[in-house]
Amino acid sequence: MSELKENILHILVDGEGRYFSGNDLAAQLGVSRNAVWKAVKQLQNTGYRIDAVTNKGYTFVSDDNTLSEACIRKSLHTKQLGSKIHIFPAIDSTNKKAKSMAGAGAPNGTVIIAETQSGGHGRYGRPFFSPEKSGIYMSVLLRPHMLPEDALLLTSCAAVAVAEAIESLADVSVQIKWVNDLLIHQKKICGILTEAGIGFENGVLDYVVIGIGVNTGAVTFPDELADIATSIENESGCPISRNRLIAEILNALEHHIETMNDKAFLEESRRRSILIGQNINVITMNETYPAKAVAIDDHGFLIVEADGRRFALNSEYPAHIASEADVISYSHNPKTILRPAAQSSKENFS
Repeated sequence: MSELKENILHILVDGEGRYFSGNDLAAQLGVSRNAVWKAVKQLQNTGYRIDAVTNKGYTFVSDDNTLSEACIRKSLHTKQLGSKIHIFPAIDSTNKKAKSMAGAGAPNGTVIIAETQSGGHGRYGRPFFSPEKSGIYMSVLLRPHMLPEDALLLTSCAAVAVAEAIESLADVSVQIKWVNDLLIHQKKICGILTEAGIGFENGVLDYVVIGIGVNTGAVTFPDELADIATSIENESGCPISRNRLIAEILNALEHHIETMNDKAFLEESRRRSILIGQNINVITMNETYPAKAVAIDDHGFLIVEADGRRFALNSEYPAHIASEADVISYSHNPKTILRPAAQSSKENFS
């Protein structure tokens, strides 16, 4: 979007309900009245609801589900997340774009958003259903000072942040299916994919990209997803503002990152977990075996019991409820490593 259109939109959104004449806008922005008229027409053609009334001027009608940086910033209260916001009408993958921008030096807090994705995917490359104007497809670029093995905590932070943001706007209860799926009534409404770039020489994180896909609007899902996926509007019966939800996700995510050391988000993750206490199936490269999900440890790992021993599963490990094995299918990952849970951690999970 051009700077002129963005500036006009900012003025109209900030003054929602007020009318601004073409002359007033032209004077504020140092352009001609004709330039204002052309820019408003282009915004209207893009989908923004801007009313033009003779002798009164232009007014922004409402946040009508069209993604807008101005509408997002109206509810954004962060210090860093959203410092740069890039919105695309269509893109192959917001994560892919964010990683490319990270390599080009994009700053911490940069956010990539798309109306639709052609190549969005989750873990193990599974495609993410991304219908236009019916979801949030967003990636957040972070440059955290932490070791790669601690990056799993950022996924947990994001899951809790999205759950809290959704509940702040919709009358629903959101649960977390370790480690990166959010559900309402046992159906998936959100998937999170965290990817990282690691410095070759020092082995520390250069950047982390957190991809967040949320089903928001009334959606008719393909047959293969109809029984396992849903949307916020499908479950609550009420539409929500995608711009407001994006802002609230970023607000909550920044809060949890800033207070990560106190691990409060982990307590919330445990409270929302649908796996803890359940009999599950753990799928490795070589086998599938039954276990019981016991807890989530202070590193964000899932603690399970199998054959009288406790193990910690990292996020590479697929695990699903044994009695509902078809809730979400998983594929093998040759990189998964099973390690015994630290004995000192057991007392945290009794």
